Amino acid sequence: MKVLSQNTAFGGMQGVFSHGSSACNTEMTFAVYVPPQAITGPCPVVWYLSGLTCTHANVMEKGEYRRMAAELGLIVVCPDTSPRGNDVPDELTNWQMGKGGGFYLDATEAPWAEHYRMYSYVTEELPALLAEHFRVDMSRQGIFGHSMGGHGAMTIALKNPDRFKSCSAFAPIVEPSTADWSVGAFEKYLGEDRTAWRAYDACALVEDGARFPEFLIDQGKADNFLETGLRPWLFEEAIAGTGIDLTLRLHERYDHSYYFISTFMDDHLRWHADRLG
Repeated sequence: MKVLSQNTAFGGMQGVFSHGSSACNTEMTFAVYVPPQAITGPCPVVWYLSGLTCTHANVMEKGEYRRMAAELGLIVVCPDTSPRGNDVPDELTNWQMGKGGGFYLDATEAPWAEHYRMYSYVTEELPALLAEHFRVDMSRQGIFGHSMGGHGAMTIALKNPDRFKSCSAFAPIVEPSTADWSVGAFEKYLGEDRTAWRAYDACALVEDGARFPEFLIDQGKADNFLETGLRPWLFEEAIAGTGIDLTLRLHERYDHSYYFISTFMDDHLRWHADRLG
């Protein structure tokens, strides 16, 4: 593991690191904020998954999470959104897939399957690396994210309820198998058989029996993608009668940007801290 940068913030350490990834078959970069409480013992961890076109840096620079993470004693891990590198396939004119758009799935179709294995990377390889190098309590993990990353957080939590104790999302894509900005990527990554898509679709996972105790979703009502890409009401319908609790908050005048995310970041970190103990 290489240290790319380390800076002190609110008594803790904000670092950026890289390593050779076997899951993604390329060099991967990620960010970690370690609060001052880690000096005396392991801390709970919250994973933040970013949205389309982003890297680890967007939330690190604009998400405004460090002050509250330091207060609550939370480690915050921010992976990249896709594999990178000159040998990694991409579609330069398509912002909805390729580099910056890994959708937190394991691709099965050529040429994407060789590198685009973000589900395995986020759920297996990066947690093992984190446990090896940081003072983290892996028995207390939460996960959240924005947009494509909200989709990733919700599907990963639903598929791993024994690992994660909390999940929340900002403006998630709750049904990517039918959303206009994800159908094309799913078809290229996973093939034309849509039954394979259900493993990476929060609504479909719930319909197929997956369960997680509760979710917090914040959604801006001025979000340009609300009607065609995000549609949180579909998840409300999917969980009806399942016992899954949902706190869905709709906010007037807020859009899809990090101005929205940073406004409610403290609420989400408190949500996770309350459930992680």
